[in-house]
Amino acid sequence: MSTPPSLSASDHDPRPTPSNNLHEFLAATAERDHPGDVFELESDKMLEVHVRGRVWSKLGAMVAYRGNVAFKREGMLEGGMMKALMRAVSSEMEPLTKIEGQGRVYLADSGKNISVLRLTSADALSVNGHDLLAFEDSIQHNIVMHRRMAGWMSGGLFSVTLTGQGLVAITTHGKPLTLRVTPDSPVTTDPNATVAWSANLQPEVTMDTSFRSLTGRGGGESIQMVFRGNGFVVVQPYEEVPQVVQGG
Repeated sequence: MSTPPSLSASDHDPRPTPSNNLHEFLAATAERDHPGDVFELESDKMLEVHVRGRVWSKLGAMVAYRGNVAFKREGMLEGGMMKALMRAVSSEMEPLTKIEGQGRVYLADSGKNISVLRLTSADALSVNGHDLLAFEDSIQHNIVMHRRMAGWMSGGLFSVTLTGQGLVAITTHGKPLTLRVTPDSPVTTDPNATVAWSANLQPEVTMDTSFRSLTGRGGGESIQMVFRGNGFVVVQPYEEVPQVVQGG
C-alpha cells in the first residue's frame, strides 16, 4: 500500500493568502481602456462611461470622473407634464442626472452588480426605476404606471420603458436570472426581486389575501407580478424594497 503524500505546513494554515504588494494591487485594479466603447465595465460593480456629449445616469451614482464634464439634475418638467406627474406620484422612480461634456465618469450603485445591454431599434425594455443606472442619450425613456397594480400597491408600480438604439446599464443585487415567458408558460415573480422585462409584456398582479398572509404568518409573498405572452423577465436573488425619493 502506497503512503499518502504528506501535507505541507501551508495546507494546514487557515490564514488567508497575504495581500498583494502595492505594485500588484495597482496592476490588478488599474482601469482598462477599450477605445470606442461608451460604456465599459471596469468590474462587475463599476461602470466607466466615455462621455462625448451627453449621457444619463441615476442621481448620485458618480464616484469619480476626469475631464471637462458637468452634472445637471433632470428638471421636474423636462419631458412634458405627463412625465412630471408620473415622477411626482412615484416613490420608486430615482431622479436622473444629465452628464454633459467630454471626459470619463465612473458610476456605481451601493455595490450592486452592473449589466450593460445594447438595444436596437426593434427592442423595448422595461426597467424598475431603482435598477436603472445609466443610458446613452440616443435612448428614449418614458415612465409607465402599471394601472392594474395601482390599487394594490402603495403608489402603484412604476417602471421606465427604454427604446431606441444604444447602451443601457442596469443594476442587480447579485447575478441576475432571465426567465423566458411563453403563452403556455407564464412567469410569476416577487415585485421586489423583479428588475426588468420585455416591454411588450403587461404585468398583472395577484394577491394572497388569506388569513396567514394578512397576519404575517404566510410565506411573505402576498403580492406577485404575473407575466403572460412572449418575452422575458429578469429577476435578482434579493428582495429590494424601494426607498422613497425625497425632493422634487
